[in-house]
Amino acid sequence: MSKGKLLVIDDEERLRKLLARILQLEDFDVLEASTAKDGLRRLEHEVVDVVISDVKLPDGNGIDLTKTIKAAYPAIEIIVLTAYGTINDGVTAIKNGAFDYITKGDDNEKIIPLVNKAMDKAVLQRRVLELENKLSSKFGFDRIIGTSPAITAAIKLAQRVATTDTTVLILGETGTGKEVFAEAIHQASPRNAKPFVAINCSAFSKELLESELFGHKAGAFTGAVKDKKGLFEEANGGTIFLDEIGELDHDLQAKLLRVLESQQFIKIGDTKTTKVSVRILAATNRNLQDEVAQDHFRSDLFYRLSVFQVTLPALRDRKKDIGLLAKMFVHHFATKVNAHITGFTPDFLEKLEAYDWPGNVRELKNIIERAVILCDSNELYASLLPYEFDAALPKASGNLSAFDLASVEKLHIQRVLNHTAGNRAEAARLLNIGIATLYRKLKEYGLE
Repeated sequence: MSKGKLLVIDDEERLRKLLARILQLEDFDVLEASTAKDGLRRLEHEVVDVVISDVKLPDGNGIDLTKTIKAAYPAIEIIVLTAYGTINDGVTAIKNGAFDYITKGDDNEKIIPLVNKAMDKAVLQRRVLELENKLSSKFGFDRIIGTSPAITAAIKLAQRVATTDTTVLILGETGTGKEVFAEAIHQASPRNAKPFVAINCSAFSKELLESELFGHKAGAFTGAVKDKKGLFEEANGGTIFLDEIGELDHDLQAKLLRVLESQQFIKIGDTKTTKVSVRILAATNRNLQDEVAQDHFRSDLFYRLSVFQVTLPALRDRKKDIGLLAKMFVHHFATKVNAHITGFTPDFLEKLEAYDWPGNVRELKNIIERAVILCDSNELYASLLPYEFDAALPKASGNLSAFDLASVEKLHIQRVLNHTAGNRAEAARLLNIGIATLYRKLKEYGLE
């Protein structure tokens, strides 16, 4: 099994091939190049872990080449070889990103241990980059599904502001994905290597929320037996996301305003200020302008929070995205429960698109999870949906009216079938009717 891939760049063919053979005997895959240009061309087409380059090349300098390679391929480690080493060249090579700088001949016994160390570092760095890419994919803008104009416009706005340090107010109904957008903004920002901390302001009492946000000193109140860091300190250098900011108490609004203005605050029970560097993202499903007019929310805080606003569309306003979102959730939950479900039937999608989605994307996610659990086929079908989805479908002329007794019966049968996961014998038992009667009614109401 190969220990990794190396590229040897040296115009002296005999020495290059000798070094390549030695490295191959140590179980490395070895590529060769005789010029800087040829070496860079090899790197464009091969995934290389370590480069070993001579200083003097026909078309360049190995020390300058080091800088070029590190700029384009930061995970690659580079060992520079020279026939006549100087301290200045060695210092410059290291500054340019070289792993090490050694002299040919004098350091022959060092080359294999040095390559092993460089390879270990390169492999580690590649794994770190892979994890960072996975993190970016998991929490970045790629995670946001949709092609409708409404969601595309929101994504573009969020991407524009993400690279700045500007405070952002994310608006939208419950379940539209405000925290997902906040995470994506953080991930695309210069602060992405630092913490992203989220808190729902409606989930705590005023006193507890103040302690959670700003921390406290030991003895500040009953039960405060030791110093506690608040979330602003935990997020130092990164981003804090304040969800449901409209629920914040007036006193805490004043304290938050000070953090926005000066990046400092006083912990509960403390006498000195604590300084932080935190970007603030906030979200609410309330109309904060109405809250300001009713004196429920400070106008100065509103204006500081709403320097840049991103409004997320409700799911009912982006119906063309429902199919894309549903496919993603089907794949996710089918994998989770180890079910072979490949998609859904046309009538299943028709009912999804006809529904008004008061709970937005969060409700769609829950509906798909439930349907996947109940499904006994390789596709989700319409009868797996709750009975209210039938009421959402438009009724054609001559069809059952929502006020007809027959319509109520149809919806009730559908609901019972959902409860029994499609088991018709069990449904007939619960409905207290014969199985033949149930089949007749299923045919009559188009529920077969």
